[in-house]
Amino acid sequence: MKRVLMVCLGNICRSPLAEAILQSKVNSKDVFVASAGTAAYHIGKKPDERSIAVAAKHKLKITNQRARKFVVKDFDEFDVIFAMDESNYQNLLLLARNEEDEQKVQLILKETRLPENVSVPDPYYGGDEGFENVYKMLDEACERIAQKI
Repeated sequence: MKRVLMVCLGNICRSPLAEAILQSKVNSKDVFVASAGTAAYHIGKKPDERSIAVAAKHKLKITNQRARKFVVKDFDEFDVIFAMDESNYQNLLLLARNEEDEQKVQLILKETRLPENVSVPDPYYGGDEGFENVYKMLDEACERIAQKI
């Protein structure tokens, strides 16, 4: 079974969406998808209401997800770790114990037609439109990830 982890800062906006989107595109018997944050701001909290709303608009349910912090053991538990932006990518690399851990970390939007190294913008301080834009970016990336898996 392939194990994929989606990572953003607080694990309440981008990574919960990425988790649900990829789950909807793969067979759960073949691929396990989860999410985490590099910061401990929201541990145990459900996703942001705006993420929940945009997910529901696209017929995805994320209300059962709960935020958790990325831990070094995640390098052992997951085959690939997708960072939502450059900052979280760098934070994950700082936690890597070795080259094998580093090889697992990728920027999720490298999977799209967008310019290389582009980040998924954090919609937390923006309006509802930002969440829809993030959804579209992640949907494209997850479609390509699912095809590769």
